[in-house]
Amino acid sequence: MLKYTIRRLLWMVPVLLAVTSVTFILMHLVPGGPWDREKTLPAQVVTNLNARYGLDLPLWHQYVRYLLNLLRGDLGVSYTFQDRNVTTILRQGLPVTATLGIVAFGWAMVLGISLGMAAALRRNSATDYFSVFFATMFASIPGFVLAIVLIIIFSVWLHLLPTSGWGSPKHLLMPALALGALPAALIARITRASVLEVLRQDYVRTAYAKGLMDRTIFYKHVLRNALIPVLSIAGPELAFLVTGSFIIEQVFSVPGIGRLFVQGVFARDYGLIMGSILFYTLIIALLNLVVDLAYAVVDPRIRYA
Repeated sequence: MLKYTIRRLLWMVPVLLAVTSVTFILMHLVPGGPWDREKTLPAQVVTNLNARYGLDLPLWHQYVRYLLNLLRGDLGVSYTFQDRNVTTILRQGLPVTATLGIVAFGWAMVLGISLGMAAALRRNSATDYFSVFFATMFASIPGFVLAIVLIIIFSVWLHLLPTSGWGSPKHLLMPALALGALPAALIARITRASVLEVLRQDYVRTAYAKGLMDRTIFYKHVLRNALIPVLSIAGPELAFLVTGSFIIEQVFSVPGIGRLFVQGVFARDYGLIMGSILFYTLIIALLNLVVDLAYAVVDPRIRYA
């Protein structure tokens, strides 16, 4: 497994290089630049700014220089936050985004797996109908709509939670609920389908015929095999929650990387855009590797050579 892990880690290098190249080219093909403002800057000021940040160089020269800086761990400078470089900006926003994503992922996994298992074990009961209703409803509601509904209920009507900001558990509650609703619904549906499929297998019927206890059959034979499809989406869902909270962070004014990325896109902040996308790519690649390695833990039949 160690060789497999090292090989996967090495494969991340060309992946990051490809993402860097595509993002860099597309970013410079879009009309406009970082100095386009509502109030037009004088031409001489724009010229001086381009010379200061190297934007007057040929595109290939800018690309090579960016790659060389990237090899040294330098993600470049931000044109929006000129008092900080991109590495510092991402380091400050990472704890906020990671906390929000992990909390949303945690409650989504617990609720989704619990509802899915309960629905499968009590098929065609009220529990099953409630689980299907929950999964259908929250899979259909966009995150920003749910966020607005939560603000209306808990902030405007009940005056229990703040509408924006960061720094206390109260600030975390509504963004985490809005962000984790869709993954919870998806996990509930997949868990229910997976448990029902495993319950139909011959080895489960054989275990019942041998007179094993229901609890032993469920935890030893059903649950471990039913969790494999759930693990398949756990990594991408965690990556989505950690890296895909753009709208939620914007709605609740959470000072995370997602909100910074949105600000960078509107400001054409090349350095912030490149740094954010590289960070997201690295997180997704690492989490996919973790999921692949977790298969061998859950299912002893899987081995990586």
